[in-house]
Amino acid sequence: MSDRAPVHTAHTRTRTLAFVASDSDPAREAARALAARYGGVAPDAADVIVALGGDGFMLETLHQGLPRATPIFGMNRGSVGFLMNEFRETGLHERLDKTMPVVLHPLRMRTVRVDGQADEALAINEVSLLRQTRQAAKLRIRVNGVVRLDELICDGVLLATPAGSTAYNLSVNGPIIPLGAGILALMPISAFRPRRWRGALLPHDATVGIDILEAAKRPVSATADFTEVREVATVEIREDRAVALTLLFDPDSHLEERMLKEQFMP
Repeated sequence: MSDRAPVHTAHTRTRTLAFVASDSDPAREAARALAARYGGVAPDAADVIVALGGDGFMLETLHQGLPRATPIFGMNRGSVGFLMNEFRETGLHERLDKTMPVVLHPLRMRTVRVDGQADEALAINEVSLLRQTRQAAKLRIRVNGVVRLDELICDGVLLATPAGSTAYNLSVNGPIIPLGAGILALMPISAFRPRRWRGALLPHDATVGIDILEAAKRPVSATADFTEVREVATVEIREDRAVALTLLFDPDSHLEERMLKEQFMP
């Protein structure tokens, strides 16, 4: 502990902290300053991981923290910072005492490629399928084993969690989903046929199956956050309730409140 460390009251819990930063200079400088003030341990030995960067780095930190799933308190040293708290160097332990946790359950993507190889990956934001060539993808969509769309001609399709509903899902005109709604958003990406299909809201325990039609002629990739699998033949997606990831937020900037404000943005 540095001699610059603040004196904590009897009501303030002192935790072991790990400071991780993105590759940007502001994030690295912030990590050095915080480690000098509060001390620091390795992420796998910490009570709380403090992530410094933007939303992309927060997703990386969440994935790297598996399977231990240590609570993560993010501070924005990036651009958007929707999943981050405001950066302040002082009073960190006091802030952590007052944080409100958000528990996220990721999507588990299972793919089978055209050559028969099977792969798995987790997605905290969304699983997206995208055409790999100039030709549109042709997809068949099943929900809990029932075919709901015989053929969707499109650039792709995505299934988003509530936490991911403000990311790629929002850019394809998907709905912002409250965290406690128990809903997933299934959205087309540049649908050509059927033109009027605007997506669907599904219960969080639904299993979504996607078959790639004419896969050799119209290859499709599937991406779970950072993990991309190319030339897939089938994809199955479901929420994995066995995996729980915890984000910590200041009370005045809780994720639920941010998502509510986002729906009234001009």
